[in-house]
Amino acid sequence: MSPYLAAEDLSMFGHDPWWLVVIKAVFCFAFLMVTVLISIVMERKVVAWMQLRIGPNRHGPWGMLQSLADGIKLMLKEDVIVKRADKAVYVLAPIIAAIPAFMAIAVIPFGPAGNEISIFGHRTTMQLTDLPIAMLYILAVASVGIYGIVLAGWSSGSTYPLLGGLRSCAQMISYEIAMGAAFASVFLYSGSMSTSTIVEQQTDRWYILLLPLSFVLYIVTMVGETNRAPFDMPESEGDLVGGFNTEYSSIKFAMFMLAEYVNMVTVSAVATTLFLGGWRAPWPVSTFWEGANHGWWPMLWFTVKVQLLLFMFIWIRGTLPRVRYDQLMKLGWKVLIPVSLVWLMLVATVRALRNEGYDFADVALYVGGGVLALLVLSFVVDMFREKAKQAEPPAETPAAFDPMAGGFPVPPLPGQELPPVPRRRSRTERELIVSGGPDTQSDGSLGGTTDGKEASDG
Repeated sequence: MSPYLAAEDLSMFGHDPWWLVVIKAVFCFAFLMVTVLISIVMERKVVAWMQLRIGPNRHGPWGMLQSLADGIKLMLKEDVIVKRADKAVYVLAPIIAAIPAFMAIAVIPFGPAGNEISIFGHRTTMQLTDLPIAMLYILAVASVGIYGIVLAGWSSGSTYPLLGGLRSCAQMISYEIAMGAAFASVFLYSGSMSTSTIVEQQTDRWYILLLPLSFVLYIVTMVGETNRAPFDMPESEGDLVGGFNTEYSSIKFAMFMLAEYVNMVTVSAVATTLFLGGWRAPWPVSTFWEGANHGWWPMLWFTVKVQLLLFMFIWIRGTLPRVRYDQLMKLGWKVLIPVSLVWLMLVATVRALRNEGYDFADVALYVGGGVLALLVLSFVVDMFREKAKQAEPPAETPAAFDPMAGGFPVPPLPGQELPPVPRRRSRTERELIVSGGPDTQSDGSLGGTTDGKEASDG
């Protein structure tokens, strides 16, 4: 086995009693719910601050209970089921969208696996469970949530929710491909798909420093994956009224909103685990404090990193305008996927050279030479292409388009233009001509003037 592959030791998982598993599962659920409540208030307050507004300031101190009041209001609203809806699927769709959003947190480490904590006298890890293919489990769970959105749009029996569900499905699938390629580069460098092992591999340097392009790709794809602005096409108010959830109200609408914010927390936790060192303390703290990564402190660092990524979500929403749907799909298929695949091949090349015993200087030389060769090749191709375009004979000027050539008006074909329409005279100009006054469109030889100030001065 290569020395660069990580040694997975998952023997500390799977031995907790059932009551401790229940406690840890309830904690994961409570962590997500509390973080969602904080995120909603933070979003409204931060966006208000960016837009020089006050924001929520009525419910609770400084308006901090606004999200709780919104949840109670949604639950007390009338629950309407439209007549044309497929009732079973209509009710099941928000559940399918919400439950997978909670499941991914089960394999996220809140602390080191080797540093067990004591809960009611029983030693356990700060993680519900872990798997050798934990990241594939997260991808699979995230993919199941797409069904809830698609079924919600289809079961409503309305055109606009159906279009919103289809657009959301196409968007999430296209961005999951680039997200999977960004994950693969982390797998190649860490040698594992286990979340606890990936965090352990970031002891010296976080992967945001070793794989910066993978981090940028994942940040873009996780914004598109959660349908957040500027990629909130399925919820575009101007295009599709309200998107896939147009026909939903009360608690079912609240579950879609809950699923969106829980997904935000989940992808932020995944980004923290893969690229930001997970539960590890930041660099200045970890150097002069040996106990920063022991006890309950790792949970604090993990929570702070997740909150910073959630703030980034809000910052992007308050900064960037919504893109068009064609721009969204072009970014996903023509930019993110090719770049992620090329970057993945580059990372695989570096790892293969490292496994063969080449030092970093040789690896950088080979990789840099390959990139330089590709750039030179693309420059030569572009140069010859430009010369070929210059050598082509100029295209013949098409004949003027006459819409009445066949005896009746016809619209222009692509590339044809209608002849300019003569400008009609204004009412004032027609009155001047009828009354014998000067023509305002004539030159100065007829005594007319277009400057009203000079005419009044005369």
